[in-house]
Amino acid sequence: MGCMNPIDLNEVLASFDAAWSPRIVSRVNDYDVRLARFDGEHVWHVHRDTDEFFLVLDGEIEIGLRDPDERVVTLGKAQAFVVPKGVHHKPSSKAGASVLLVEPAGTLSVGDDHDEVPGHVDVTTGHLV
Repeated sequence: MGCMNPIDLNEVLASFDAAWSPRIVSRVNDYDVRLARFDGEHVWHVHRDTDEFFLVLDGEIEIGLRDPDERVVTLGKAQAFVVPKGVHHKPSSKAGASVLLVEPAGTLSVGDDHDEVPGHVDVTTGHLV
């Protein structure tokens, strides 16, 4: 998935409205760079073998963590956070947000183990743009 042209993240974001349905905009080595819209609640889940990088491009998100005590990290525009592998987490956004994620190609959006997935969450390894 080599790309010889710049990627306009605003154009990609304008091309879809679905929350919790990440788009793969590029690949760096064996990692996907994904764009996602966050709106409402995701699902508690864990990635056993990989960290997950979040960078808020617009809006505000919360990431619930169980590490081991339950806590919430709040991220605003231009703030980043890494959820370490093996930590159960639940992203959410009360007012909606645009987020860039970096994780290994093929990583499932609901992790390796997860609570029951609600209908508004896309179970995917990402959609190519």
